[in-house]
Amino acid sequence: MQLSVAGHDCHVATGGQPFDPARSVWPPLLLIHGAANDCDAWHKVAGGLAAAGCALLVPDLPGHGLSGGEPLSSIEALADWLPALLDSAGVAAAILVGHSMGSLVALECAARHPQRVGGLALLGASAPMPVAEALLSSAATHPDRALRMMNDYSLTAPFQLRGGGGHGVWGPGVTLAIMRRSPPGVLAIDLANCNNYLHGLDAAAQVTCPTLLLVARRDRMTPRRNLPPLQSALRQVQRAEIPDCGHAMMNERPEAVVEQLLKFLANPTTPTTDGGV
Repeated sequence: MQLSVAGHDCHVATGGQPFDPARSVWPPLLLIHGAANDCDAWHKVAGGLAAAGCALLVPDLPGHGLSGGEPLSSIEALADWLPALLDSAGVAAAILVGHSMGSLVALECAARHPQRVGGLALLGASAPMPVAEALLSSAATHPDRALRMMNDYSLTAPFQLRGGGGHGVWGPGVTLAIMRRSPPGVLAIDLANCNNYLHGLDAAAQVTCPTLLLVARRDRMTPRRNLPPLQSALRQVQRAEIPDCGHAMMNERPEAVVEQLLKFLANPTTPTTDGGV
């Protein structure tokens, strides 16, 4: 569906079902994509969540995908944009689910606008989320080289070798194709946003809602060794891990992502666990 947010058209997917919060036992879920991505990064996960009865808002962030406007140049600006999206959709509060850069946006939004956030799921998260200088430079001067590097690091070797997806779909090509259709300059802006966001732990300490940290055990982009400070800063946190999976977990293991999100929705205040699925 199309919404008008902050004076610009915003493309919002809904998981193949009409957006109807009344049909769901949970608050609406707002799924926030990562750097140089758009709503199609959530395609498989959104379908599974919608089939389970969730009401979904899956936007293309400003300047991404089919949404208008310029890409916003800070995590804070993106976090303040989310309540405007909720206003346009007529939603008082939502559960925010963010991946990679989207996890930082969700985290900052929960700290800045607690009344609009009923729960938080951070996928492939790290705070801070530094980006190597070589990747920042390549994103600005040779973006396709940077995209291919990110794609390689976002997926496990077995997934890349066997193709993933099935039915003739080359799974690694899906993530790369989504990133490649980003407008010029988007990748460099998004990576700079991640690199420049330095107060994530302060934001985490302000978050009062239940939070899920969903970790891919073979994530090389935001490795799990970076998680302890973020996990310690959050007040109500549980952690789950998906084995044999890389950073692009929504493509590599979408069923496991859906399973863990539904578990969190059913029991948002369960104790922290490091168990996998």
